[in-house]
Amino acid sequence: MENKMSTEKRLFVLDTNILMHDPTSLFRFQEHDVYLPMVVLEELDRGKKGGSEIARNVRQVSRFIDELVENSALDEIDGGISLQPPGTLSNLKDQSSGRLFFQTSTNGVKVPESLPGNTADNSILATVLGLQKQHNDVRLVTRDINLRIKASILGVNSEDYRNDKVLDDVDLLTTGFHEIDPDFWDSYGKDLKSWQDEGHTLYRLEGEEVPEWEAGEFLTDPNAPGNDYLIRSIEDQQATVERVHNYSSENQSVWGIQARNREQNFALNLLMDPQFDFVTLLGPAGTGKTLLALAAGLEQTLEQNLFREIIMTRITIPLGEDIGFLPGTEEEKMAPWMGALMDNLEVLTMKDKSTPFEREATQELINHRIKIRSMNFMRGRTFAERYLIIDEAQNLTSKQMKALVTRAGPGTKIVCIGNLAQIDTLYLTETSSGLTYAVDRFKNWPHSGHVTLKMGERSRLSDYAITAM
Repeated sequence: MENKMSTEKRLFVLDTNILMHDPTSLFRFQEHDVYLPMVVLEELDRGKKGGSEIARNVRQVSRFIDELVENSALDEIDGGISLQPPGTLSNLKDQSSGRLFFQTSTNGVKVPESLPGNTADNSILATVLGLQKQHNDVRLVTRDINLRIKASILGVNSEDYRNDKVLDDVDLLTTGFHEIDPDFWDSYGKDLKSWQDEGHTLYRLEGEEVPEWEAGEFLTDPNAPGNDYLIRSIEDQQATVERVHNYSSENQSVWGIQARNREQNFALNLLMDPQFDFVTLLGPAGTGKTLLALAAGLEQTLEQNLFREIIMTRITIPLGEDIGFLPGTEEEKMAPWMGALMDNLEVLTMKDKSTPFEREATQELINHRIKIRSMNFMRGRTFAERYLIIDEAQNLTSKQMKALVTRAGPGTKIVCIGNLAQIDTLYLTETSSGLTYAVDRFKNWPHSGHVTLKMGERSRLSDYAITAM
């Protein structure tokens, strides 16, 4: 088989974790060839059972491989199977034109005795060492850092899977606002046009900087607090903006919550504005992401009746040791994972200055209108007129994020909150997180908005811990 490979192409040997992470990775290497060691197929077979996301991905990979093999003659397998994406993947930006090769024989190469044991990783390394004698450019692709280290020691070219990376550097991710120069209005205010539209005062700006902005972002002047504007729409070099609503005063609070800084005020403007169906909030612990999202949800659900109920969900990844099976209904099982919800609900209800009886009645109403749902049962559902909060969204893959966002029906608003510095999902990074993916993919849509919160407002102890530890 090896002598039939083209020496002009690269040969990418895929580790099992690549296929488990992205079932479509087979078709992501453009004109280059892909090689699957037999031990990878064995590991896929062992990982196909169960209802986890990984098991579903493994079964999808198996279906892709089966379809490729089924459409090829038996005598073509040894010479490589054409990696044309199936019909369901025909919209891939960079369709593969390479070939898929399977390991059909041992090459007799063994790893050095310094790597003891007959492990799957060592078997893959031995396969790559053998292929290097037959092919000019062989590269091992794996998300396993330790395997890449061992590969480097043995002189094997290895690299991480980069196709799922949204950005090369997370610092390139939009913050949701642009700081303008002090002389901004001197140059842009000359031909400023204004008009009224359904009670809103809108302004039209025109200039060379406008194409760099996006609808849903903010313009802020650091030297003039409160002189902030929300970009409503962008057309060529023209932008339609509106002065930001000030939620920092007590008489303009949202369910008793006031914005304590500029970014929190921006977040409340997005959360309270019906124009924005999808809102993402990033920021470290204590910046108020959950509190703001929940306060806006209660205000619009209980006071304004814009939504039928609030639904809150998150991926269930423990911080420490897993405590095991949890008894009860779906909501009872999810309750331990929703400590942040309960803590913030307590803050919101304690701000109410009514009598204890009235607070108890309000709490009962709130509990009736807030539903806690597990992500495991989201497939196939449609949420209409709901306010959906996805907590700890940094732990979602791009596929999981898409599966959740596509649950939205008419009149539903989705709020994703998370901290990219606290990713607990295996093989997921800041640049490949589903939250990063959502922020980047929705930045051009006029009905979405994003804000990166920076200032901690939980306590002076929390703020110091964030910066010092």
